[in-house]
Amino acid sequence: MDDATQDGFLGGRIKLWQPRKGYRAGVDPVILAATVPGDVRCVLDVGCGVGAAGLCLAARLPDVAVTGLEVQPDYAALARRNARDNALDFDVIEGDLADMPRTLRDRQFDHVIANPPYFRRDQTTPAQDAGRETAMGEGAPLSAWVEACARRVRDRGEVTMIQRAERLPELLALFTGLLGSVRVLPLIPRAGRDSQLVLIRGQKGGRADFRLHAGVQIHVSPTHAGDRPDYAPAIRTVLHDAAALPFP
Repeated sequence: MDDATQDGFLGGRIKLWQPRKGYRAGVDPVILAATVPGDVRCVLDVGCGVGAAGLCLAARLPDVAVTGLEVQPDYAALARRNARDNALDFDVIEGDLADMPRTLRDRQFDHVIANPPYFRRDQTTPAQDAGRETAMGEGAPLSAWVEACARRVRDRGEVTMIQRAERLPELLALFTGLLGSVRVLPLIPRAGRDSQLVLIRGQKGGRADFRLHAGVQIHVSPTHAGDRPDYAPAIRTVLHDAAALPFP
């Protein structure tokens, strides 16, 4: 992809090439990567895009083997370039989650993460850019994402996703049907505001009761503070210092 810009993540610790036009990673995949516990050995990032979540995870946990699956060839190529440029161990495999390459179907992982498209296209308008539409518009249904992740995680391993809050009822039904020990961590934009995003985690073979954790606040100011950053301390350390954001 020729028309790309390089952007800093984790306080400049890593730099990622991203398409100038199309889907561009923000803070969501960084937060998702921060939730992966440090005792895992191998992680799969389903729908890895240019590698934002996978490479942030590899930077925080350099001893963990991180693999990414990406369906768009241009984005997979950028993810590989980003791994090389940042000298991080991130194996990118090109393929569809609904029909994974055999190299992935023969493997299981300690933890699987995913940032599925947020918007159902039977209710919203498609994006004009093909790359952005694939990343943001729901091509494969949410059920296919959960099923693919559940197949690739080992027994007692965990799956973590980030998604819009209005999709939580659907996610809860899918996670409780395919996984167990389901937990939800709401992300609250500002004090007194409704949650717009949630992190959801399930364990393969888990039997613990469902848990709805207290939410994590993203911003300090009660209203948008213009261009200056106003992230809450826990989120600021995640975004700038590669800190972990563990589930309670």
